[in-house]
Amino acid sequence: MEKDGDYAVKRIGILTGGGDVPGLNACIKAAVHHVTEAGHEMVGIRRGWGGLLNYNRNDPGAAAEWTLPLDRINTRTIDRFGGTFLHTSRTNPSKVKADKVPEFLADRAGSIDPTAAILDFTPHVLKNLEAIGLDALITIGGDDTLSYTHRLDKEGFPVVAIPKTMDNDVFGTDYCIGFSTAVSRSVNFITSLRTAAGSHERLCIVELFGRNSGETSLIAAYLAGVDRAIISEVPFDIDRLSEMLVKDKKDNPSHYAIMTISEGAQMIGGDIIETGTADAYGHKKLGGIGSLTGDAVKSRTGQNIIYQQVAYLMRSGEPDALDRMVAMSYAKLATQMILSGKSGYMTALHDGRYAVVPIKDILGGVRRVDVSRLYDAEEYRPKVADMLGMPMFLY
Repeated sequence: MEKDGDYAVKRIGILTGGGDVPGLNACIKAAVHHVTEAGHEMVGIRRGWGGLLNYNRNDPGAAAEWTLPLDRINTRTIDRFGGTFLHTSRTNPSKVKADKVPEFLADRAGSIDPTAAILDFTPHVLKNLEAIGLDALITIGGDDTLSYTHRLDKEGFPVVAIPKTMDNDVFGTDYCIGFSTAVSRSVNFITSLRTAAGSHERLCIVELFGRNSGETSLIAAYLAGVDRAIISEVPFDIDRLSEMLVKDKKDNPSHYAIMTISEGAQMIGGDIIETGTADAYGHKKLGGIGSLTGDAVKSRTGQNIIYQQVAYLMRSGEPDALDRMVAMSYAKLATQMILSGKSGYMTALHDGRYAVVPIKDILGGVRRVDVSRLYDAEEYRPKVADMLGMPMFLY
């Protein structure tokens, strides 16, 4: 529910949830500076929604363990580093597995529904927000983190969300914090891998993060000039891909070929590769489609393969200039909304301009690659047929 100007702000909380990305610390610092300069207090919630779930109001040490007062001094240098100095978690207080309930809440779990496998501790979270003395909350995260932000909004607590994910797949915005750095890292690694691929005259398969959206694979492939790119949105024919890579290698004077592949990609008739136990959101760990593809290509062609899973290196280290810019701007926009008494929104970029959208918009779908506009599904390559009117960074 969007609210305009009907609550007073004195003490604002901020948290980061889900996977870390470069730019989170820059976002936190900018928010702290704006809020404190306006004469208000800022409180960091440690470990995302986990901090509000695990906060024990009967424990005198809870405040020190799960919260951190923020000011210009203790945030002075945090923007120089990647990750989030508040730490993070993939906790969702409305989807707590029965065997993951904090010990001090175990006696209350039975009163909710003793037969339920998943428990909802939102009433507990709301009481903790009151106990900490927060008037509003800024949340920085991807779909899963923001979906619970939407839940608090429905409960009437003032919230403003900031989208972050290196997959760039939050619905309602063209850009999420972390995407530019992830692509920049990927392009650098791809460029470096050409040395080994050329020296050994091999086919090189680079697997990149991207569960639902293949945007990192697509844009990294486009900028690095790889031979082929496989994305999450388009199942691929392994026989056709194998033939293409062999031809690409033959046509290359250095006798190698290189391709990218999203971790969420799948062969025609195959499945997305998942391993391990599902998390609170039902997600298992993705990864391994590149290795599987490499084995399949080698068995069909006899070519030796270099397989490189870039994985966490994509989101490690300090943010690039674009992610710093967006992180700081989103922070200023989010705090601007809260200080003017507005809530129930998410910061966004639309056609290169900063905007806000109702937080409920994140439920509108999954943001994915516009295949018809940006991808050649027959040749497995990025395709930009008409640059006129395209955004500066295509996405």
